[in-house]
Amino acid sequence: MHRLALTLSVAVAAIAATAARAEPAAPSFRPAAAIAAPDGRWDFASWDTDHQRLLVAHGLDVLVIDPSGLAPVRAIGTIAGAHAVLAIPDSNTVLVSSGHDDSVRILDASSGAELAKIAVAADPDAAVLSADGRTAYVMAAKAGAISIIDLVRRVETGRIALKPALEVAVLASPTLIAVNNEDESEIELADLTTGKAAGAIPLPGCTGPTGLAYAPEAGLALSACANGQAALVDIAARRLVQLLPIGMGPDTAIWQAAQHRFLIPCGRSGTVSIITLSGRSAAVQPAVTTEISARTAALDPASGKLYLPAARFQPAAAGQHPAMVPGSFHIAVLNPAS
Repeated sequence: MHRLALTLSVAVAAIAATAARAEPAAPSFRPAAAIAAPDGRWDFASWDTDHQRLLVAHGLDVLVIDPSGLAPVRAIGTIAGAHAVLAIPDSNTVLVSSGHDDSVRILDASSGAELAKIAVAADPDAAVLSADGRTAYVMAAKAGAISIIDLVRRVETGRIALKPALEVAVLASPTLIAVNNEDESEIELADLTTGKAAGAIPLPGCTGPTGLAYAPEAGLALSACANGQAALVDIAARRLVQLLPIGMGPDTAIWQAAQHRFLIPCGRSGTVSIITLSGRSAAVQPAVTTEISARTAALDPASGKLYLPAARFQPAAAGQHPAMVPGSFHIAVLNPAS
Protein backbone atom coordinates (compact mmCIF):
# COMPACT_ATOMS: atom_id res chain seq x y z
CA MET A 1 0.00 0.00 0.00
CA HIS A 2 2.77 2.43 0.92
CA ARG A 3 4.60 1.68 -2.36
CA LEU A 4 1.35 2.16 -4.31
CA ALA A 5 0.63 5.46 -2.57
CA LEU A 6 4.18 6.64 -3.21
CA THR A 7 3.93 5.62 -6.89
CA LEU A 8 0.63 7.46 -7.28
CA SER A 9 2.05 10.51 -5.52
CA VAL A 10 5.06 10.60 -7.82
CA ALA A 11 2.84 10.13 -10.89
CA VAL A 12 0.54 12.98 -9.85
CA ALA A 13 3.52 15.23 -9.21
CA ALA A 14 4.97 14.38 -12.61
CA ILE A 15 1.65 15.11 -14.35
CA ALA A 16 1.34 18.43 -12.50
CA ALA A 17 4.89 19.39 -13.44
CA THR A 18 4.25 18.51 -17.07
CA ALA A 19 1.04 20.57 -17.06
CA ALA A 20 2.87 23.52 -15.53
CA ARG A 21 5.53 23.30 -18.22
CA ALA A 22 2.89 23.10 -20.91
CA GLU A 23 1.06 26.21 -19.68
CA PRO A 24 1.76 29.14 -22.00
CA ALA A 25 3.99 31.78 -20.48
CA ALA A 26 2.34 35.06 -19.52
CA PRO A 27 2.82 37.68 -22.22
CA SER A 28 5.54 40.20 -21.49
CA PHE A 29 3.78 43.01 -23.40
CA ARG A 30 0.22 43.88 -24.35
CA PRO A 31 -0.86 46.12 -27.22
CA ALA A 32 -2.05 49.66 -26.54
CA ALA A 33 -3.63 52.29 -28.75
CA ALA A 34 -1.44 53.22 -31.73
CA ILE A 35 -0.22 56.77 -32.35
CA ALA A 36 -1.20 58.21 -35.73
CA ALA A 37 1.58 59.96 -37.65
CA PRO A 38 2.14 61.37 -41.14
CA ASP A 39 3.18 58.96 -43.88
CA GLY A 40 6.83 58.56 -44.76
CA ARG A 41 9.62 56.02 -44.94
CA TRP A 42 11.38 55.53 -41.65
CA ASP A 43 14.46 54.02 -40.07
CA PHE A 44 15.60 54.17 -36.45
CA ALA A 45 13.60 55.42 -33.48
CA SER A 46 14.97 56.52 -30.11
CA TRP A 47 13.70 57.68 -26.74
CA ASP A 48 14.51 61.18 -25.45
CA THR A 49 14.70 60.61 -21.70
CA ASP A 50 15.24 64.27 -20.79
CA HIS A 51 11.99 65.33 -22.47
CA GLN A 52 9.98 62.07 -22.28
CA ARG A 53 9.34 61.90 -26.01
CA LEU A 54 9.83 59.64 -28.97
CA LEU A 55 12.05 60.53 -31.93
CA VAL A 56 11.70 58.82 -35.31
CA ALA A 57 14.01 59.22 -38.33
CA HIS A 58 11.30 59.70 -40.93
CA GLY A 59 12.85 59.87 -44.39
CA LEU A 60 12.75 63.58 -45.18
CA ASP A 61 12.34 64.80 -41.61
CA VAL A 62 12.33 63.81 -37.94
CA LEU A 63 9.14 63.08 -36.01
CA VAL A 64 8.98 64.43 -32.46
CA ILE A 65 6.19 62.59 -30.63
CA ASP A 66 4.74 63.17 -27.18
CA PRO A 67 3.17 59.78 -26.31
CA SER A 68 1.07 61.39 -23.56
CA GLY A 69 -0.98 63.10 -26.25
CA LEU A 70 -0.53 66.53 -24.67
CA ALA A 71 1.41 67.77 -27.72
CA PRO A 72 0.79 66.92 -31.38
CA VAL A 73 3.14 64.87 -33.51
CA ARG A 74 5.58 67.31 -35.11
CA ALA A 75 7.81 66.88 -38.15
CA ILE A 76 11.02 68.91 -38.01
CA GLY A 77 13.99 69.46 -40.31
CA THR A 78 14.56 68.87 -44.00
CA ILE A 79 16.64 65.71 -44.25
CA ALA A 80 17.99 63.82 -47.26
CA GLY A 81 17.29 60.27 -46.09
CA ALA A 82 17.11 60.24 -42.29
CA HIS A 83 18.60 57.14 -40.67
CA ALA A 84 19.53 57.63 -37.01
CA VAL A 85 18.10 60.23 -34.64
CA LEU A 86 19.35 60.78 -31.11
CA ALA A 87 18.55 63.35 -28.43
CA ILE A 88 21.63 65.30 -27.36
CA PRO A 89 21.65 65.23 -23.53
CA ASP A 90 21.19 68.41 -21.47
CA SER A 91 19.81 70.29 -24.45
CA ASN A 92 16.71 70.61 -26.59
CA THR A 93 18.53 69.48 -29.72
CA VAL A 94 18.66 66.27 -31.74
CA LEU A 95 21.24 64.72 -34.04
CA VAL A 96 20.09 63.04 -37.25
CA SER A 97 22.20 61.31 -39.90
CA SER A 98 21.32 62.32 -43.47
CA GLY A 99 22.36 59.45 -45.69
CA HIS A 100 21.80 60.87 -49.17
CA ASP A 101 23.97 63.96 -48.76
CA ASP A 102 26.66 62.58 -46.42
CA SER A 103 25.88 64.89 -43.53
CA VAL A 104 24.81 65.00 -39.91
CA ARG A 105 22.30 67.66 -38.91
CA ILE A 106 21.75 69.24 -35.51
CA LEU A 107 18.15 70.40 -35.09
CA ASP A 108 16.36 72.47 -32.48
CA ALA A 109 13.65 70.09 -31.30
CA SER A 110 11.16 72.87 -30.55
CA SER A 111 11.45 75.18 -33.55
CA GLY A 112 12.81 72.61 -35.98
CA ALA A 113 15.57 75.04 -36.98
CA GLU A 114 18.73 73.48 -38.38
CA LEU A 115 21.59 74.58 -36.13
CA ALA A 116 24.40 72.78 -37.95
CA LYS A 117 25.07 70.67 -41.02
CA ILE A 118 28.26 68.65 -40.64
CA ALA A 119 29.93 66.83 -43.54
CA VAL A 120 30.78 63.21 -42.67
CA ALA A 121 31.96 60.02 -44.38
CA ALA A 122 29.79 58.56 -47.16
CA ASP A 123 26.33 57.18 -46.37
CA PRO A 124 25.97 57.95 -42.64
CA ASP A 125 23.57 55.54 -40.99
CA ALA A 126 23.50 54.41 -37.34
CA ALA A 127 24.96 56.56 -34.57
CA VAL A 128 25.84 56.27 -30.91
CA LEU A 129 26.73 58.89 -28.27
CA SER A 130 29.57 58.88 -25.76
CA ALA A 131 28.65 58.37 -22.12
CA ASP A 132 28.94 62.10 -21.40
CA GLY A 133 26.88 63.03 -24.45
CA ARG A 134 29.53 65.37 -25.83
CA THR A 135 30.63 63.17 -28.75
CA ALA A 136 28.73 61.33 -31.45
CA TYR A 137 30.06 58.39 -33.45
CA VAL A 138 28.33 58.00 -36.81
CA MET A 139 28.63 54.81 -38.87
CA ALA A 140 29.27 55.51 -42.57
CA ALA A 141 27.97 52.42 -44.36
CA LYS A 142 29.50 52.93 -47.82
CA ALA A 143 32.72 54.54 -46.64
CA GLY A 144 33.32 51.91 -43.97
CA ALA A 145 34.32 54.55 -41.45
CA ILE A 146 33.22 56.03 -38.15
CA SER A 147 32.88 59.82 -38.19
CA ILE A 148 33.65 61.39 -34.81
CA ILE A 149 31.53 64.49 -34.09
CA ASP A 150 32.27 67.04 -31.36
CA LEU A 151 28.74 68.01 -30.31
CA VAL A 152 29.90 71.10 -28.44
CA ARG A 153 31.76 72.65 -31.39
CA ARG A 154 29.53 70.84 -33.92
CA VAL A 155 32.38 69.69 -36.13
CA GLU A 156 33.80 66.38 -37.32
CA THR A 157 37.09 65.83 -35.52
CA GLY A 158 38.23 62.55 -37.07
CA ARG A 159 37.40 59.28 -38.79
CA ILE A 160 38.20 55.68 -37.93
CA ALA A 161 38.62 53.48 -41.01
CA LEU A 162 36.90 50.09 -40.82
CA LYS A 163 35.18 48.11 -43.60
CA PRO A 164 32.14 49.07 -45.70
CA ALA A 165 28.60 47.90 -44.75
CA LEU A 166 28.64 49.21 -41.17
CA GLU A 167 25.37 48.94 -39.29
CA VAL A 168 24.40 49.47 -35.64
CA ALA A 169 27.10 50.17 -33.06
CA VAL A 170 27.40 50.09 -29.27
CA LEU A 171 29.95 51.43 -26.82
CA ALA A 172 31.43 48.30 -25.27
CA SER A 173 33.59 50.49 -23.03
CA PRO A 174 34.49 54.19 -22.90
CA THR A 175 37.29 53.47 -25.38
CA LEU A 176 35.87 50.66 -27.54
CA ILE A 177 33.13 50.69 -30.17
CA ALA A 178 31.64 47.47 -31.50
CA VAL A 179 29.73 47.73 -34.78
CA ASN A 180 27.95 45.16 -36.92
CA ASN A 181 29.23 44.61 -40.46
CA GLU A 182 26.26 43.45 -42.52
CA ASP A 183 28.26 42.15 -45.53
CA GLU A 184 31.11 40.50 -43.63
CA SER A 185 28.83 38.96 -40.96
CA GLU A 186 31.11 40.05 -38.17
CA ILE A 187 31.49 42.68 -35.47
CA GLU A 188 34.13 45.32 -36.20
CA LEU A 189 35.96 46.87 -33.26
CA ALA A 190 37.30 50.43 -33.11
CA ASP A 191 39.72 51.73 -30.46
CA LEU A 192 38.80 55.30 -29.54
CA THR A 193 42.13 55.88 -27.83
CA THR A 194 44.22 55.15 -30.91
CA GLY A 195 41.56 56.08 -33.47
CA LYS A 196 42.17 52.82 -35.31
CA ALA A 197 40.51 49.52 -36.09
CA ALA A 198 40.98 46.95 -33.32
CA GLY A 199 40.11 43.71 -35.09
CA ALA A 200 36.87 41.86 -35.76
CA ILE A 201 34.77 39.10 -34.23
CA PRO A 202 33.47 36.56 -36.79
CA LEU A 203 29.81 35.54 -36.44
CA PRO A 204 29.54 32.08 -38.04
CA GLY A 205 25.92 31.13 -38.54
CA CYS A 206 24.79 34.77 -38.50
CA THR A 207 24.03 36.28 -41.91
CA GLY A 208 23.64 40.03 -42.37
CA PRO A 209 23.80 41.34 -38.77
CA THR A 210 22.08 44.72 -38.33
CA GLY A 211 20.68 45.44 -34.86
CA LEU A 212 23.12 45.33 -31.96
CA ALA A 213 22.65 45.75 -28.21
CA TYR A 214 25.01 45.41 -25.25
CA ALA A 215 24.52 44.11 -21.71
CA PRO A 216 27.38 45.84 -19.87
CA GLU A 217 27.26 43.87 -16.62
CA ALA A 218 27.56 40.57 -18.49
CA GLY A 219 29.94 41.95 -21.13
CA LEU A 220 27.73 40.35 -23.79
CA ALA A 221 26.48 41.85 -27.05
CA LEU A 222 23.60 40.54 -29.15
CA SER A 223 23.64 40.88 -32.95
CA ALA A 224 20.31 40.49 -34.74
CA CYS A 225 20.86 38.53 -37.96
CA ALA A 226 18.87 38.42 -41.21
CA ASN A 227 18.69 34.60 -41.23
CA GLY A 228 16.48 34.24 -38.15
CA GLN A 229 19.33 34.00 -35.67
CA ALA A 230 20.79 36.22 -32.97
CA ALA A 231 24.47 36.00 -32.14
CA LEU A 232 25.41 36.33 -28.46
CA VAL A 233 28.99 37.59 -28.33
CA ASP A 234 31.58 37.99 -25.58
CA ILE A 235 33.23 41.26 -26.58
CA ALA A 236 36.21 41.01 -24.20
CA ALA A 237 37.00 37.42 -25.23
CA ARG A 238 36.21 38.27 -28.87
CA ARG A 239 34.19 35.16 -29.53
CA LEU A 240 30.72 34.01 -30.44
CA VAL A 241 29.09 32.42 -27.40
CA GLN A 242 25.76 31.17 -28.75
CA LEU A 243 23.28 31.39 -31.62
CA LEU A 244 19.64 31.86 -30.63
CA PRO A 245 16.52 31.74 -32.82
CA ILE A 246 14.61 34.98 -33.49
CA GLY A 247 12.08 36.20 -36.05
CA MET A 248 12.80 37.42 -39.56
CA GLY A 249 13.54 40.96 -40.66
CA PRO A 250 15.18 42.51 -37.57
CA ASP A 251 16.81 45.93 -37.76
CA THR A 252 17.21 46.85 -34.10
CA ALA A 253 18.15 45.21 -30.83
CA ILE A 254 17.50 46.77 -27.42
CA TRP A 255 18.93 45.88 -24.02
CA GLN A 256 16.25 46.32 -21.33
CA ALA A 257 18.40 46.45 -18.23
CA ALA A 258 15.58 46.39 -15.65
CA GLN A 259 14.29 43.06 -16.97
CA HIS A 260 17.70 41.66 -17.98
CA ARG A 261 16.57 40.96 -21.52
CA PHE A 262 17.14 41.78 -25.17
CA LEU A 263 14.21 42.92 -27.33
CA ILE A 264 14.50 42.36 -31.09
CA PRO A 265 11.76 43.78 -33.36
CA CYS A 266 11.36 41.57 -36.44
CA GLY A 267 9.55 43.31 -39.27
CA ARG A 268 8.98 40.38 -41.61
CA SER A 269 7.65 38.14 -38.87
CA GLY A 270 5.64 40.89 -37.19
CA THR A 271 7.02 39.94 -33.78
CA VAL A 272 9.35 41.08 -31.04
CA SER A 273 11.78 38.32 -30.10
CA ILE A 274 12.80 38.28 -26.43
CA ILE A 275 16.01 36.82 -25.03
CA THR A 276 16.64 36.93 -21.29
CA LEU A 277 19.97 36.80 -19.51
CA SER A 278 20.58 35.16 -16.16
CA GLY A 279 24.19 35.97 -15.41
CA ARG A 280 25.77 34.97 -18.71
CA SER A 281 23.19 32.35 -19.61
CA ALA A 282 20.67 33.26 -22.35
CA ALA A 283 17.17 31.88 -22.86
CA VAL A 284 14.61 32.51 -25.61
CA GLN A 285 11.20 33.62 -24.32
CA PRO A 286 7.85 33.59 -26.17
CA ALA A 287 7.77 36.21 -28.89
CA VAL A 288 5.25 39.05 -28.81
CA THR A 289 3.06 39.69 -31.84
CA THR A 290 3.37 43.19 -33.31
CA GLU A 291 2.87 44.14 -36.97
CA ILE A 292 4.50 43.28 -40.25
CA SER A 293 7.02 46.07 -41.08
CA ALA A 294 7.73 46.93 -37.41
CA ARG A 295 11.48 46.35 -37.66
CA THR A 296 12.80 49.16 -35.43
CA ALA A 297 11.71 50.36 -32.00
CA ALA A 298 12.46 52.62 -29.07
CA LEU A 299 12.08 51.74 -25.39
CA ASP A 300 11.05 54.10 -22.60
CA PRO A 301 13.10 52.56 -19.78
CA ALA A 302 11.04 54.23 -17.05
CA SER A 303 7.61 52.99 -18.13
CA GLY A 304 8.78 49.88 -19.99
CA LYS A 305 6.71 50.88 -23.03
CA LEU A 306 7.95 49.90 -26.48
CA TYR A 307 7.25 52.09 -29.53
CA LEU A 308 7.47 50.57 -33.02
CA PRO A 309 7.04 52.57 -36.27
CA ALA A 310 4.97 50.57 -38.76
CA ALA A 311 2.81 50.87 -41.87
CA ARG A 312 0.91 48.75 -44.36
CA PHE A 313 2.26 48.20 -47.86
CA GLN A 314 0.76 47.33 -51.21
CA PRO A 315 1.99 44.27 -53.14
CA ALA A 316 5.22 45.11 -54.97
CA ALA A 317 6.11 44.43 -58.58
CA ALA A 318 9.15 42.23 -59.15
CA GLY A 319 12.35 44.05 -58.29
CA GLN A 320 10.58 47.09 -56.83
CA HIS A 321 9.96 48.39 -53.33
CA PRO A 322 6.33 48.13 -52.19
CA ALA A 323 4.33 51.35 -51.96
CA MET A 324 2.95 52.37 -48.58
CA VAL A 325 -0.82 52.29 -48.20
CA PRO A 326 -1.74 55.99 -47.89
CA GLY A 327 -2.55 57.04 -44.34
CA SER A 328 -1.26 53.81 -42.79
CA PHE A 329 1.93 54.97 -41.07
CA HIS A 330 1.67 54.93 -37.29
CA ILE A 331 3.49 54.06 -34.09
CA ALA A 332 2.47 50.72 -32.59
CA VAL A 333 2.67 50.77 -28.79
CA LEU A 334 3.30 47.86 -26.44
CA ASN A 335 2.73 48.26 -22.73
CA PRO A 336 4.45 46.01 -20.20
CA ALA A 337 2.03 43.26 -19.24
CA SER A 338 2.49 43.71 -15.50
